[in-house]
Amino acid sequence: MTQTAIPFWFMRGGTSRGPYFRRSDLPEDLETLARVLVAAIGSGHPLNIDGIGGGNAVTTKVAMLSRSEDSKADVDYFFAQVGVEDGQVDFKPTCGNILSGVGPAAIEMGLVDPIGDTTTIRIRAVNTGALIEANIQTPGKSTRYDGDAQIDGVPGCAAPVGLQFMGTVGGATGALLPTGNRIDIFDGVEVTCMDVAMPMVIARAEDLGVTGYETVAELNDNKALFSRIESVRRLAGKAMGMGDVSQSVTPKFGLLASPRVGGTIAARYFMPWTAHPTMAVTGAQCLASCVLTPGTVAEGLCSVPTESPARIVLEHPSGSIDVVVDFECDGKDITIRSAGLIRTARLLARGDVMIPPGII
Repeated sequence: MTQTAIPFWFMRGGTSRGPYFRRSDLPEDLETLARVLVAAIGSGHPLNIDGIGGGNAVTTKVAMLSRSEDSKADVDYFFAQVGVEDGQVDFKPTCGNILSGVGPAAIEMGLVDPIGDTTTIRIRAVNTGALIEANIQTPGKSTRYDGDAQIDGVPGCAAPVGLQFMGTVGGATGALLPTGNRIDIFDGVEVTCMDVAMPMVIARAEDLGVTGYETVAELNDNKALFSRIESVRRLAGKAMGMGDVSQSVTPKFGLLASPRVGGTIAARYFMPWTAHPTMAVTGAQCLASCVLTPGTVAEGLCSVPTESPARIVLEHPSGSIDVVVDFECDGKDITIRSAGLIRTARLLARGDVMIPPGII
């Protein structure tokens, strides 16, 4: 039997990378699709040696694109997180970094025709229902990848990709505060459970015995920390209405501390079983919203902007990320209208990924 060839575009999106596929080139049913993605990435080995994954959760992500049937969007973006070693595929979350490459990939695939020097592409995140506008530089009706935008966690500079996220509140749970509380206590730890772009469980770093300024390596070596985080996360997930989350990458987990290098707040993000080397775009929106919401675990750790839109600078292990949040707050209740970020993306390769016989 011969292998099956599936066209793909291999892209860096923000501080993540992975294959981008046309949805129509993949199996429709999720069970078969999961098997295909596991084979493509090479999940089941720490180095993904038999696939095109990179041996880290930020390099085992997949984007699947199609023309949208929603009148509000041009492109549907379906995301999958493939486990590095466990052979599992999670279709519940979305990824804002990989989203950075969706606009350029859609143009490369012929799903969208570039218009003028800048092309605005309306994207529907299938996993959460959120709508995002991506502004892509397209001089001469071709995607520009070189430029002077720099994001921490990626070497060099590239063309900016402007992202504006709308309708991100409650995408997974239906509410900004899924438990109905600004602070809950699980396993003796105070947390804020919040759902903005990504459902998250957020705690103060000091309450889990760390500073919040640790390196990724230091965090990943702290097995006791991860054991405690997982205990809290599972209890919180159930309270958020997400059921048994032991086999799901959501909700994600975040730690906050007072800023140390001039940002608004220091943050560490977990995927959730390893520390993120930088910061997730979706997680950044949720953490920024936590900072702006009165009465959460962020209160007292930093100075909170009162005027909208607010620029929240999150310090992360590789530098910082800026989130501009359009919100309304009457001193107690808050409404998050949208959040904007600048990312970059680059096409790394294109061709066919080979799927072993018997999978499709």
